Amino acid sequence: MQSSVIMQAASTISIRADLKEQLAALKRHPGESYNDVIVRLVTLAVDEEGLSEETLAGLEESLDDVRKGNLIPEKEIMKKYGIR
Repeated sequence: MQSSVIMQAASTISIRADLKEQLAALKRHPGESYNDVIVRLVTLAVDEEGLSEETLAGLEESLDDVRKGNLIPEKEIMKKYGIR
């Protein structure tokens, strides 16, 4: 049985103390590295599928409405649905 070893280059980055605390809180177990936490976050943040043509068309239509001023004021919507 042959095992492979992946060599990784190491880098030092400067982050705020509160961000380091947030990363530490996201660790699944005490031995998980910050690298693993960051890889997990980046993987979650990247959507490889992208937006469908239908979604893009809907967004463009909505932007056209905004540009044309076809908007309903928030107060009017809240009144219509009885929200205070």
